[in-house]
Amino acid sequence: MTDAWLYTPAGRPRARALNIPFEGQPAALNSITDVPGVQVGYETLIEGDDIRTGVTAILPRGKSGVGVSCASGFHSFNGNGELTGSHWLAETGLLGWPVTITNSYAVGPVHRGVIDWVVREQPGNAPWDFPVVGETYDGYLNDIGRSYVTPQHAVNAIDNAVPGAIEEGSVGGGTGMNSYGFKAGNGTASRKVPYAGTDYTVGVFIQSNFGARRQLTIAGRPLGKVFADNDPMAESDWLSPPGSGSAIVVVATDAPLLPQQCSALARRATIGLGRTGTTGTHSSGDIFLAFSTGNPGALSSPPDGRGEALSRVDFVPWHGIDPFLEATAYAVEEAVVNALVVNETMIGRNGHRSPAIPRERLAGLFSE
Repeated sequence: MTDAWLYTPAGRPRARALNIPFEGQPAALNSITDVPGVQVGYETLIEGDDIRTGVTAILPRGKSGVGVSCASGFHSFNGNGELTGSHWLAETGLLGWPVTITNSYAVGPVHRGVIDWVVREQPGNAPWDFPVVGETYDGYLNDIGRSYVTPQHAVNAIDNAVPGAIEEGSVGGGTGMNSYGFKAGNGTASRKVPYAGTDYTVGVFIQSNFGARRQLTIAGRPLGKVFADNDPMAESDWLSPPGSGSAIVVVATDAPLLPQQCSALARRATIGLGRTGTTGTHSSGDIFLAFSTGNPGALSSPPDGRGEALSRVDFVPWHGIDPFLEATAYAVEEAVVNALVVNETMIGRNGHRSPAIPRERLAGLFSE
């Protein structure tokens, strides 16, 4: 295993550092940024006793590729949430702008901030698209009703986007999030998929904020009863029923796929979440987006929006799609566990406490 599989850039242990086994073969970084061109940026907002939030930006083709469309699709496992721009995604299957993720009440300023960034970078010639903004609810730790996230924070997150290994846990939009009664937030993972003589990559990113403690399952082992103690969220009346929350998953691949095939990948994020124990709750917003960076330029309109020309695309045939679906499910599962493992206990609004999963106990279980 590589160091990047085991530790974040800041040296925090990831799931594989605790001997937790997962299916499939990760790429070099075990991250969504293993997909060439993908960049991720954060703006983390921690202030006083009650601000625990932020913004995450995912750029499918990096800063220089904004406006170059990717094939894309999405899936709503449970719709108590928001993913802006989804009507246009359903209409065209195209994604050309950054994807941002934040808290439930900050969608508006982040939406504006994405536009501000694109207009700043491409003045007078901004490509046509809609900002894609996802959200999950961080009101247990964060004073979510306070208008703290601004458009500039979204601009900063995009400016901060880089390739390479990325931090996980309580950063960016994941700062105030929780899963299975433990501190969670952001997680990422990837899988290699050899096909037709080429090694492709499927990378995933999750803002993880779902699941009741009793459901927790890691690498096929039901651990809800093992870790039943120290669950302050279950004892609070802030959210009902236990396990309420949301998950935004972004799936990226460099394999050439059609929009409908991207939607098929997005649907498999449901399987990945399920492998960690959740059955999904009515009060959760679990919305998943997938895009392909294959066929660069073939899906973009002419600069003036006019002109007659045919385009050609390569794509994995439907009979060859299964390895990519499998890779998505396995990578999402690992990304959820990474979001849990890299974290530390956080105290936020009204003294609410979200405990870190006990890493030593967890490592001991998988060392037996």
